[in-house]
Amino acid sequence: MSIVITVLQYLYVGIILLMTVQAIFNIRLRLFIWEEPEQAWLNSAPTIYREPQLSFTILLPAYHEEDVYAYTIQKVYDLNYPKKLVQIIALLREPDTGTIKVAQEKLNQLRAPNVQLLITNDKHGGKPHQLNLGLKVAKGDIVTIFDAEDEPHPDILQVINTTFLNEPVDVIQSGVQLMNHNTKWFCFLNVLEYFFWFKSSLHFFARCGMTPLGGNTVFVKRDLMQRLGGWDHTTLTEDADLGIRLCIAKAKVRILYDDEFVTKEETPHTIEQFIKQRTRWNQGFIQILLAGRWKQLEKPSQRLLALYVLILPELQALFALMVPVSAVMFFFPLPVWMAILTCVPFYCFILAMFIDLVGLHEFVKVHHRKWKWSEAFTLLIAFIPYQLLLGVGAIRAVWRHLKGASNWAKTAHIGQPSAN
Repeated sequence: MSIVITVLQYLYVGIILLMTVQAIFNIRLRLFIWEEPEQAWLNSAPTIYREPQLSFTILLPAYHEEDVYAYTIQKVYDLNYPKKLVQIIALLREPDTGTIKVAQEKLNQLRAPNVQLLITNDKHGGKPHQLNLGLKVAKGDIVTIFDAEDEPHPDILQVINTTFLNEPVDVIQSGVQLMNHNTKWFCFLNVLEYFFWFKSSLHFFARCGMTPLGGNTVFVKRDLMQRLGGWDHTTLTEDADLGIRLCIAKAKVRILYDDEFVTKEETPHTIEQFIKQRTRWNQGFIQILLAGRWKQLEKPSQRLLALYVLILPELQALFALMVPVSAVMFFFPLPVWMAILTCVPFYCFILAMFIDLVGLHEFVKVHHRKWKWSEAFTLLIAFIPYQLLLGVGAIRAVWRHLKGASNWAKTAHIGQPSAN
């Protein structure tokens, strides 16, 4: 019996060490952009715009987005860029009669030759297949995506045109930012996840040559997209898969997060919607992991980084299951060195909380919002429950994959990205 207990203790310590390494690496990702002051230019948009030269195709996929789709079409149509250089394609599915009606009414109102509606009725039906059909009729030099709830900055095409002309890049991932940080308790941490991911973490991935792209505000040269064959309609996270394939093709990826020019989005408005969204993302990562395309990355460091990103759902699920195990372990005597070692993840945990607190202060400052200590207190209280939500999403993703369930769960939007 004593041998079994000893084995379990060492297994427990091994998992604790794994949690510690993951926590330290995650902290480094969050702080990467601030390691060297000269890296600040990476998140600065050009202040002087070049003459518009590049043409853009903007894909607007949507499904059951009657409440927000007309507004998004208008926002995209109003972008400060010559209309003759912009092609806007509204991508809808035949069963979605409500959104189709809204889109047709908006197009009739605009009467703009550069805006068109493409309705699909094929068996695939998902967002990646919609995007591929849009790519077939795309005419712009650069292809990009905005989601149904997005609020792009009016000058974003000017920024991207100038950056493409000034730098030898093939892909630009511009910033995406959730904005309604204080509408629900879990929104604080969700907003900060985006803040650190786009502002810092993606720069680390880009420097290593393994960049899992975001779902929208990604600008890719059309001929490159066509050579890659578009998006993979068999995965639930076609954006991350595209990023890996672009890196395999040795495309030059540029990350640009300027607080002023971010595309504004909203957090899921209920816990249920949040968990469903995370389940879909995590399950998509599992699909990409098992497909094995990431093994084609050139360098071992790139493959290792891809493995870490794609295996994160399983790690989160494991760590979530470790919570009750840790509680039980309090009742078992441990050697002093082992007991001290098991406290290390807690120290990382506290450090991560204070990093989020500083991140909240930075977020409200750059977006010209008032700092409230009550919100800071809410963030600290919500930190542990939020990690549990992430764990539930990860466990659910693993369970769905084992069951063979791979249907796409839509995230509902109610149009509140600019909440203060």
